[in-house]
Amino acid sequence: MKIRTGIGFDVHELKLNQKFFLGGIEIEHYKGSVGHSDGDTLIHAICDALLGAANLRDIGFHFPDTNQELKNIDSKILLRKTVELLYEKNWKISNIDSIIVLQKPKIKDYIPKMKEILAQTMKIDFEDISIKATTTEKLGFQGKEKGISAYATVLIIKD
Repeated sequence: MKIRTGIGFDVHELKLNQKFFLGGIEIEHYKGSVGHSDGDTLIHAICDALLGAANLRDIGFHFPDTNQELKNIDSKILLRKTVELLYEKNWKISNIDSIIVLQKPKIKDYIPKMKEILAQTMKIDFEDISIKATTTEKLGFQGKEKGISAYATVLIIKD
């Protein structure tokens, strides 16, 4: 059995009157993520972690922001395609651990729905996904509500 880990990171600016997508769901907030796709910071970090673990480069290589076909795309589609790339190489996802760094809004009540959507999208068990959230105590760009960042680590296996 072969085991690999991967780490992913993503950051997006938050702006007024933008839709806010996070973990595959839309969250009501007066600010949202700016991005070439829908700006789902958590999904982008997970994609990068999975791609890195499988030694398949990164999200920008597979889904470049210069590709106009990807403009405003639902990040769940990018995640689904990422998982397909892993399955083509006979990798299976064992677990995902992630953390979202965001001052507002508080997202703890959204985490179960995010896990449900992500599990469905990746076709893995709900219990194999961990999502945590923290603030920066009003420090830095996240604390000043100018942006959001997310980190993800993954474990993948091949028999």
